[in-house]
Amino acid sequence: MTVGFVLMLLAVVAGGASAADRLTDAQALFYDGRYAEASALAQTLSTDDGMMRVYELRTSALHFQIRAALEGKGPNRSKAFNSCLPCRDQLEQFMRELNSGQAAARAILKQHPRDETALYFLGKLDLNYVWLVLGTLGRKTGWNEFWEARHSLDQLLTDHPDHLRGRVAHAWIEYIVDTRMPWGTAWMLGGGNKRKALATMNEAAHADGEFYDRAEAMFGLWEMQVRDGNVDAALVTARRLASQFPKNRGVARFIEGHDVRQDGR
Repeated sequence: MTVGFVLMLLAVVAGGASAADRLTDAQALFYDGRYAEASALAQTLSTDDGMMRVYELRTSALHFQIRAALEGKGPNRSKAFNSCLPCRDQLEQFMRELNSGQAAARAILKQHPRDETALYFLGKLDLNYVWLVLGTLGRKTGWNEFWEARHSLDQLLTDHPDHLRGRVAHAWIEYIVDTRMPWGTAWMLGGGNKRKALATMNEAAHADGEFYDRAEAMFGLWEMQVRDGNVDAALVTARRLASQFPKNRGVARFIEGHDVRQDGR
């Protein structure tokens, strides 16, 4: 069965489901690591249905499609991207979704500067862009979006300190600034704190809340542990993820690979 046929089938099936069901199904596909299918299903949603949540899911799925396509292609990310024909279209689509989502959030904030939903999604959309261009593509840009995200999330957490997804997004800022930026640059970017980021992500992963909000935190905790080289902790988190997302091959490969290494010691 071809990928194109699967995507067409998804669109047909989506036509008979409610918007809420399709959004949930798209989230399930995303966390199973089936990014192309998640993106295709998200495209069947009207932006009036959850509006900014739809933009955020679309940009996340497109980013992860690009990231998956470039993995293992060598250190020259510019060369790898230029040789990836689907990536160019995906990046163009990402930018359209990003610009539309940002515009929607900013329009709300112009009228209601402390709107909780708009503050969160503006910050998260900005971070999706920063993670794509700085992390995946290795381009030294995105600083305006970084600052907008930081200010937006700072305001959100000042008003709503228990906002789960806001805490997760802000934890990524703390972690990346502390671990990836030189001291002088980190100071100019408002500083970061890796230990605080890990503690926040761990708390969020075990907090009460919506299933996929906690899943986002758990995947974030796993990635931070992997980046830190804390294999034992990462394995614990990965096994918990595998129990909830058994179809995610990335999680399964991580567990299989490290179980083999441990068995061979």
